[in-house]
Amino acid sequence: MKTICTLLFAFLLATPVFAAAPPLTVAVFNFEATDEGLRDVGPKIAVLLNALLSAEGDLITLERAELEKALGEQELGLSGTVKAETAAKVGQLTGAKVLVTGRVFKAGNETLAVAKIISTETSRVYGEIARGNASASLSDLATELAGKIAKTITTKGDTLVAKVVTRDERLAALKKALPAGKRPTVLVRIPEVHFGTPAVDPAAETEIGLILRECGFTLVDDKSKTKPDFEILGEAFSERGPRRGNLQTCKARVELKIRNVATGTLIVDRQTSVMVDISEHIAAKTALQNAGAELAERIAPKLLK
Repeated sequence: MKTICTLLFAFLLATPVFAAAPPLTVAVFNFEATDEGLRDVGPKIAVLLNALLSAEGDLITLERAELEKALGEQELGLSGTVKAETAAKVGQLTGAKVLVTGRVFKAGNETLAVAKIISTETSRVYGEIARGNASASLSDLATELAGKIAKTITTKGDTLVAKVVTRDERLAALKKALPAGKRPTVLVRIPEVHFGTPAVDPAAETEIGLILRECGFTLVDDKSKTKPDFEILGEAFSERGPRRGNLQTCKARVELKIRNVATGTLIVDRQTSVMVDISEHIAAKTALQNAGAELAERIAPKLLK
Protein backbone atom coordinates (compact mmCIF):
# COMPACT_ATOMS: atom_id res chain seq x y z
CA MET A 1 0.00 0.00 0.00
CA LYS A 2 2.84 2.34 0.93
CA THR A 3 4.55 1.64 -2.42
CA ILE A 4 1.35 2.37 -4.33
CA CYS A 5 0.87 5.68 -2.49
CA THR A 6 4.48 6.62 -3.18
CA LEU A 7 4.09 5.88 -6.88
CA LEU A 8 0.82 7.78 -7.03
CA PHE A 9 2.40 10.79 -5.33
CA ALA A 10 5.32 10.72 -7.78
CA PHE A 11 2.91 10.49 -10.70
CA LEU A 12 0.97 13.52 -9.49
CA LEU A 13 4.17 15.52 -9.13
CA ALA A 14 5.30 14.57 -12.62
CA THR A 15 1.94 15.27 -14.28
CA PRO A 16 1.82 18.79 -15.76
CA VAL A 17 -0.93 21.03 -14.45
CA PHE A 18 -2.68 23.04 -17.15
CA ALA A 19 -4.03 26.33 -15.85
CA ALA A 20 -7.44 27.37 -17.02
CA ALA A 21 -7.67 30.42 -19.25
CA PRO A 22 -7.95 33.57 -17.12
CA PRO A 23 -11.41 35.15 -16.88
CA LEU A 24 -12.14 38.00 -19.27
CA THR A 25 -12.55 41.43 -17.70
CA VAL A 26 -15.74 43.26 -18.71
CA ALA A 27 -16.73 46.91 -18.27
CA VAL A 28 -20.45 47.74 -18.57
CA PHE A 29 -21.39 51.25 -19.68
CA ASN A 30 -24.74 52.99 -19.40
CA PHE A 31 -27.16 52.21 -22.21
CA GLU A 32 -28.70 55.04 -24.24
CA ALA A 33 -32.43 55.47 -23.66
CA THR A 34 -34.11 58.52 -25.19
CA ASP A 35 -37.68 57.32 -25.74
CA GLU A 36 -40.43 58.77 -23.59
CA GLY A 37 -40.86 56.69 -20.46
CA LEU A 38 -37.42 55.09 -20.80
CA ARG A 39 -35.11 58.02 -20.05
CA ASP A 40 -33.97 56.64 -16.69
CA VAL A 41 -33.67 53.04 -17.89
CA GLY A 42 -30.15 53.28 -19.41
CA PRO A 43 -28.17 53.40 -16.14
CA LYS A 44 -30.54 50.92 -14.46
CA ILE A 45 -30.13 48.19 -17.07
CA ALA A 46 -26.37 48.72 -16.98
CA VAL A 47 -26.34 48.16 -13.20
CA LEU A 48 -28.43 45.00 -13.60
CA LEU A 49 -26.21 43.69 -16.40
CA ASN A 50 -23.11 44.37 -14.33
CA ALA A 51 -24.53 42.38 -11.42
CA LEU A 52 -25.74 39.50 -13.59
CA LEU A 53 -22.48 39.21 -15.55
CA SER A 54 -20.45 39.27 -12.33
CA ALA A 55 -22.09 35.97 -11.41
CA GLU A 56 -20.56 34.31 -14.50
CA GLY A 57 -17.53 32.22 -13.58
CA ASP A 58 -15.61 33.07 -16.77
CA LEU A 59 -16.09 36.82 -16.46
CA ILE A 60 -14.89 39.53 -14.11
CA THR A 61 -16.82 42.81 -14.14
CA LEU A 62 -15.28 46.11 -13.15
CA GLU A 63 -16.90 47.89 -10.24
CA ARG A 64 -18.82 50.81 -11.72
CA ALA A 65 -17.53 53.26 -9.11
CA GLU A 66 -13.93 52.30 -9.94
CA LEU A 67 -14.68 52.47 -13.66
CA GLU A 68 -16.17 55.95 -13.29
CA LYS A 69 -13.15 57.05 -11.29
CA ALA A 70 -10.70 55.71 -13.89
CA LEU A 71 -12.51 57.28 -16.83
CA GLY A 72 -13.85 60.49 -15.30
CA GLU A 73 -10.70 62.52 -15.90
CA GLN A 74 -10.65 61.38 -19.54
CA GLU A 75 -14.18 62.72 -20.14
CA LEU A 76 -15.33 59.24 -21.12
CA GLY A 77 -17.35 58.41 -18.02
CA LEU A 78 -20.00 55.70 -18.06
CA SER A 79 -22.05 57.18 -20.88
CA GLY A 80 -23.31 54.97 -23.66
CA THR A 81 -21.36 56.93 -26.26
CA VAL A 82 -18.29 54.67 -26.10
CA LYS A 83 -17.39 53.46 -29.59
CA ALA A 84 -15.03 50.93 -31.11
CA GLU A 85 -12.60 53.78 -31.88
CA THR A 86 -12.27 54.68 -28.19
CA ALA A 87 -12.34 51.10 -26.90
CA ALA A 88 -8.54 50.72 -26.95
CA LYS A 89 -8.14 53.86 -24.83
CA VAL A 90 -10.66 52.55 -22.29
CA GLY A 91 -8.83 49.22 -22.20
CA GLN A 92 -5.52 50.95 -21.47
CA LEU A 93 -7.05 53.01 -18.67
CA THR A 94 -8.99 50.22 -16.97
CA GLY A 95 -7.48 46.90 -18.07
CA ALA A 96 -10.87 45.79 -19.43
CA LYS A 97 -10.76 43.39 -22.38
CA VAL A 98 -14.44 43.75 -23.33
CA LEU A 99 -16.83 46.71 -23.18
CA VAL A 100 -20.61 46.37 -23.11
CA THR A 101 -22.94 49.23 -24.02
CA GLY A 102 -26.04 49.73 -26.15
CA ARG A 103 -29.54 51.19 -26.38
CA VAL A 104 -33.00 50.61 -24.94
CA PHE A 105 -35.95 51.75 -27.06
CA LYS A 106 -39.54 51.04 -27.99
CA ALA A 107 -40.63 49.47 -31.28
CA GLY A 108 -44.39 49.16 -31.56
CA ASN A 109 -45.59 47.20 -28.54
CA GLU A 110 -42.13 45.90 -27.75
CA THR A 111 -39.29 47.19 -25.62
CA LEU A 112 -35.92 46.25 -27.06
CA ALA A 113 -32.49 46.27 -25.43
CA VAL A 114 -29.66 46.11 -27.98
CA ALA A 115 -26.16 45.47 -26.64
CA LYS A 116 -22.83 46.16 -28.31
CA ILE A 117 -19.98 43.90 -27.18
CA ILE A 118 -16.71 45.65 -28.08
CA SER A 119 -13.18 44.27 -27.81
CA THR A 120 -10.57 46.74 -26.54
CA GLU A 121 -7.77 44.75 -28.23
CA THR A 122 -9.10 43.62 -31.61
CA SER A 123 -11.89 46.22 -32.15
CA ARG A 124 -14.27 43.34 -32.96
CA VAL A 125 -17.91 44.21 -32.24
CA TYR A 126 -20.81 41.81 -31.65
CA GLY A 127 -24.47 42.58 -31.03
CA GLU A 128 -27.19 40.95 -28.98
CA ILE A 129 -30.89 41.79 -28.58
CA ALA A 130 -33.44 41.13 -25.84
CA ARG A 131 -37.13 41.75 -26.47
CA GLY A 132 -40.02 42.26 -24.09
CA ASN A 133 -43.64 43.30 -24.41
CA ALA A 134 -44.97 46.54 -22.98
CA SER A 135 -45.50 44.95 -19.56
CA ALA A 136 -42.15 43.14 -19.39
CA SER A 137 -40.04 44.01 -16.37
CA LEU A 138 -36.61 45.58 -16.71
CA SER A 139 -35.22 42.69 -14.66
CA ASP A 140 -36.48 40.11 -17.16
CA LEU A 141 -35.07 42.11 -20.07
CA ALA A 142 -31.67 42.42 -18.37
CA THR A 143 -31.58 38.73 -17.45
CA GLU A 144 -32.24 37.65 -21.04
CA LEU A 145 -29.68 40.08 -22.40
CA ALA A 146 -27.03 39.16 -19.82
CA GLY A 147 -27.31 35.48 -20.75
CA LYS A 148 -26.79 36.28 -24.43
CA ILE A 149 -23.88 38.64 -23.71
CA ALA A 150 -22.14 36.07 -21.50
CA LYS A 151 -22.53 33.38 -24.15
CA THR A 152 -21.14 35.63 -26.89
CA ILE A 153 -18.12 36.67 -24.80
CA THR A 154 -17.23 33.13 -23.77
CA THR A 155 -17.75 31.53 -27.20
CA LYS A 156 -16.14 34.38 -29.18
CA GLY A 157 -13.34 35.02 -26.71
CA ASP A 158 -10.61 34.15 -29.20
CA THR A 159 -11.75 37.02 -31.47
CA LEU A 160 -12.22 39.48 -28.61
CA VAL A 161 -8.72 39.09 -27.15
CA ALA A 162 -5.53 39.58 -29.12
CA LYS A 163 -3.40 36.48 -29.64
CA VAL A 164 -0.78 36.22 -26.94
CA VAL A 165 2.73 36.06 -28.39
CA THR A 166 5.23 34.45 -26.04
CA ARG A 167 8.42 36.18 -25.01
CA ASP A 168 10.50 33.59 -26.89
CA GLU A 169 8.50 34.19 -30.08
CA ARG A 170 8.90 37.95 -29.80
CA LEU A 171 12.61 37.64 -29.08
CA ALA A 172 13.12 35.30 -32.05
CA ALA A 173 11.31 37.75 -34.34
CA LEU A 174 13.43 40.63 -33.04
CA LYS A 175 16.69 38.74 -33.57
CA LYS A 176 15.61 37.87 -37.10
CA ALA A 177 14.79 41.50 -37.86
CA LEU A 178 18.13 42.88 -36.64
CA PRO A 179 20.90 43.16 -39.25
CA ALA A 180 24.10 41.18 -38.84
CA GLY A 181 27.23 42.90 -37.60
CA LYS A 182 28.91 44.20 -34.47
CA ARG A 183 26.60 45.34 -31.69
CA PRO A 184 27.31 48.53 -29.72
CA THR A 185 27.78 48.65 -25.96
CA VAL A 186 24.82 49.91 -23.99
CA LEU A 187 24.26 51.32 -20.52
CA VAL A 188 20.71 50.95 -19.19
CA ARG A 189 19.56 52.90 -16.14
CA ILE A 190 15.84 53.20 -15.43
CA PRO A 191 14.94 53.96 -11.80
CA GLU A 192 11.55 52.57 -10.80
CA VAL A 193 8.88 53.62 -8.32
CA HIS A 194 5.71 51.85 -7.16
CA PHE A 195 3.30 54.07 -5.17
CA GLY A 196 6.17 56.41 -4.38
CA THR A 197 8.44 53.62 -3.10
CA PRO A 198 11.70 53.13 -5.07
CA ALA A 199 12.32 49.56 -6.32
CA VAL A 200 15.61 47.82 -5.55
CA ASP A 201 15.48 45.72 -8.74
CA PRO A 202 13.81 47.77 -11.51
CA ALA A 203 11.76 45.43 -13.73
CA ALA A 204 11.78 47.53 -16.91
CA GLU A 205 15.55 48.10 -16.70
CA THR A 206 16.11 44.38 -16.16
CA GLU A 207 13.88 43.33 -19.07
CA ILE A 208 15.37 45.81 -21.54
CA GLY A 209 18.88 44.76 -20.52
CA LEU A 210 18.07 41.05 -20.87
CA ILE A 211 16.56 41.44 -24.33
CA LEU A 212 19.44 43.58 -25.61
CA ARG A 213 22.00 41.13 -24.23
CA GLU A 214 20.20 38.16 -25.83
CA CYS A 215 20.31 40.07 -29.12
CA GLY A 216 24.09 40.38 -28.91
CA PHE A 217 24.51 43.82 -27.35
CA THR A 218 27.15 44.29 -24.64
CA LEU A 219 25.83 45.74 -21.38
CA VAL A 220 27.99 47.98 -19.21
CA ASP A 221 27.42 50.01 -16.06
CA ASP A 222 29.14 52.85 -14.21
CA LYS A 223 31.81 50.49 -12.87
CA SER A 224 32.69 48.97 -16.26
CA LYS A 225 36.02 49.84 -17.87
CA THR A 226 34.35 49.86 -21.31
CA LYS A 227 32.44 53.03 -22.06
CA PRO A 228 28.96 52.71 -23.60
CA ASP A 229 28.14 53.67 -27.17
CA PHE A 230 24.57 54.38 -26.04
CA GLU A 231 23.04 55.39 -22.73
CA ILE A 232 19.44 54.34 -22.15
CA LEU A 233 18.17 56.50 -19.33
CA GLY A 234 14.66 57.11 -18.09
CA GLU A 235 12.14 56.51 -15.38
CA ALA A 236 9.45 53.96 -14.67
CA PHE A 237 6.53 53.96 -12.28
CA SER A 238 3.55 51.81 -11.48
CA GLU A 239 0.39 52.35 -9.50
CA ARG A 240 -2.58 50.37 -8.28
CA GLY A 241 -5.73 50.27 -10.38
CA PRO A 242 -9.21 48.83 -9.69
CA ARG A 243 -9.55 45.55 -7.79
CA ARG A 244 -11.65 42.85 -9.47
CA GLY A 245 -12.71 40.29 -6.93
CA ASN A 246 -9.49 38.61 -5.77
CA LEU A 247 -7.50 40.15 -8.62
CA GLN A 248 -5.62 43.44 -8.51
CA THR A 249 -4.90 45.58 -11.56
CA CYS A 250 -1.76 47.69 -11.82
CA LYS A 251 -0.79 50.17 -14.49
CA ALA A 252 2.80 51.03 -15.40
CA ARG A 253 4.53 53.59 -17.59
CA VAL A 254 8.14 53.64 -18.77
CA GLU A 255 9.76 56.69 -20.38
CA LEU A 256 13.16 56.54 -22.08
CA LYS A 257 15.84 58.78 -23.52
CA ILE A 258 18.42 56.93 -25.63
CA ARG A 259 21.58 59.01 -26.03
CA ASN A 260 24.27 58.36 -28.63
CA VAL A 261 27.41 59.09 -26.61
CA ALA A 262 29.54 59.95 -29.66
CA THR A 263 27.10 62.37 -31.31
CA GLY A 264 24.90 63.42 -28.40
CA THR A 265 21.73 62.78 -30.41
CA LEU A 266 18.66 61.58 -28.54
CA ILE A 267 15.86 59.11 -29.22
CA VAL A 268 12.79 59.44 -26.99
CA ASP A 269 10.16 56.73 -26.44
CA ARG A 270 7.58 55.65 -23.86
CA GLN A 271 5.20 52.76 -23.18
CA THR A 272 2.21 52.08 -20.91
CA SER A 273 1.04 48.63 -19.82
CA VAL A 274 -1.72 47.17 -17.60
CA MET A 275 -1.54 43.83 -15.77
CA VAL A 276 -3.81 41.81 -13.49
CA ASP A 277 -2.66 39.37 -10.79
CA ILE A 278 -3.61 38.12 -7.34
CA SER A 279 -0.55 39.92 -5.96
CA GLU A 280 -0.44 43.69 -6.32
CA HIS A 281 3.34 43.86 -6.57
CA ILE A 282 3.56 41.02 -9.09
CA ALA A 283 0.96 42.80 -11.23
CA ALA A 284 2.98 46.01 -11.02
CA LYS A 285 6.29 44.31 -11.80
CA THR A 286 4.82 42.39 -14.74
CA ALA A 287 3.25 45.54 -16.18
CA LEU A 288 6.67 47.24 -16.00
CA GLN A 289 8.35 44.18 -17.50
CA ASN A 290 5.88 44.10 -20.42
CA ALA A 291 6.33 47.81 -21.07
CA GLY A 292 10.10 47.32 -21.05
CA ALA A 293 9.87 44.40 -23.49
CA GLU A 294 7.83 46.43 -25.99
CA LEU A 295 10.30 49.30 -25.74
CA ALA A 296 13.28 46.96 -26.24
CA GLU A 297 11.72 45.63 -29.45
CA ARG A 298 11.37 49.16 -30.80
CA ILE A 299 14.72 50.62 -29.74
CA ALA A 300 17.03 47.68 -30.60
CA PRO A 301 16.87 48.29 -34.38
CA LYS A 302 17.48 52.03 -33.83
CA LEU A 303 20.72 51.30 -32.00
CA LEU A 304 22.13 49.70 -35.16
CA LYS A 305 21.36 52.51 -37.59
